[in-house]
Amino acid sequence: MPDMNGPYQAGTPCWIDLMVPDQQAALDFYRDLFGWQGEIGPAETGGYSVCTLKGKPVAGIMRASNPDGTVPDPMPPTVWTTYLATDSIDSTLKSVTDAGGTVMMGPMDVMDLGRMAVISDPTGAVVGLWQYGTFAGAGIVNEHGALIWNELSTGDTGAAAAFYSAVLPMGTAKSQMPGAEEYTEFTVGGRAIGGMMDLAAMPTGVPPHWLPYFAVDDVDSVQAAAVRAGGTVKAPAFDMAAGRMAVLADPQGGTFAVIAATAAEQPA
Repeated sequence: MPDMNGPYQAGTPCWIDLMVPDQQAALDFYRDLFGWQGEIGPAETGGYSVCTLKGKPVAGIMRASNPDGTVPDPMPPTVWTTYLATDSIDSTLKSVTDAGGTVMMGPMDVMDLGRMAVISDPTGAVVGLWQYGTFAGAGIVNEHGALIWNELSTGDTGAAAAFYSAVLPMGTAKSQMPGAEEYTEFTVGGRAIGGMMDLAAMPTGVPPHWLPYFAVDDVDSVQAAAVRAGGTVKAPAFDMAAGRMAVLADPQGGTFAVIAATAAEQPA
């Protein structure tokens, strides 16, 4: 089912957000591309925008700023952050440090919505953690314009697999999809909830990272629309084991993938 009700299982990607120099420009771009609705939030939330699709939350967009509200110098890169669900931020962060990861931000309370932190795994990939309060995360998935998959690219898949299984109830398994035998899937409760691939398959210089995938009905038309709106194509539309996909970047550099999946991946 595309509608999500209640908290996500620990270890499951449950939310994504984007930090950008120009928040309104990002809201306009993703509204036109995916049909999201959203506006700059109130001051008490730092202007954080919760974007919705069919009235349900799908992603967050925030302006890059220092804690005092000033513009950072230098400006941080524009990136999408994936958040993994946890039942306890504090115990997970202890496991993070014990397993060789680094706590980059938090833990911190987000009003009554939940608690969050941002960490770096031992291979250098940055990922968020989210402990459910009144806000569980994405309320709609696996349909046009919504999150469908999250993927880690890393230079050491073995180390990454060991780390995530040590800090959250995440297992790994080789993909069972024909043509994707070298692909690793993250699992929670025996169910695939994300993927992992070796950075060797990426262009030289790409750092370890988590990449969100959005479901779309027509990859080629979305790719063309992104370019018309000032975005760029990182990997042109191509067919692969799970469907047809492309890797794109918004006008401010935020990279994401779109996929018309042959069989819907279930991130929760």
